[in-house]
Amino acid sequence: MATTNLSSYDKNTIPNAKDFRFGIVVSEWNQSITEGMFQGAFDALLDCGAIKDNIVRWNVPGSFELIHGCKLMANSYDMLDAIIAIGSVIQGETKHFDYVCEAVAQGIKDLNVHGTIPVIFCVLTDNHIQQSIDRSGGKHGNKGTEAAIAAIKMAQLRKEARF
Repeated sequence: MATTNLSSYDKNTIPNAKDFRFGIVVSEWNQSITEGMFQGAFDALLDCGAIKDNIVRWNVPGSFELIHGCKLMANSYDMLDAIIAIGSVIQGETKHFDYVCEAVAQGIKDLNVHGTIPVIFCVLTDNHIQQSIDRSGGKHGNKGTEAAIAAIKMAQLRKEARF
């Protein structure tokens, strides 16, 4: 478990995002958590130079639907440089948690393997709500911020890899 704020970044080490276009797909399930992560991602993208009009947001009902939402977004906006998938799954009393977490992780991995637009995994898989609060803008930072930095770095890598 993280014991420090992991969302700090040095803008001098991050590529300027002004020429990149980003998609963000946000799960409506556990909305108070996912909205915090969206805000962290959005703010970090802007802080690193992204233009507000170059950020597209779509909502999906839950974390399981992130896979299809990201796939549709990638197919609809081929000019995107990276997509961030934001979700939150909190452990309950059934195995539903395990199935959803595994499916979402594998699905986003598959989008990265088979697609050309990097899809950043920003899905919290916590044991209880406090862990989610702590990681969506609380004492451990904001995973949305971290995902935005990863998206910028992957967008730059994608740009450099084109020949």
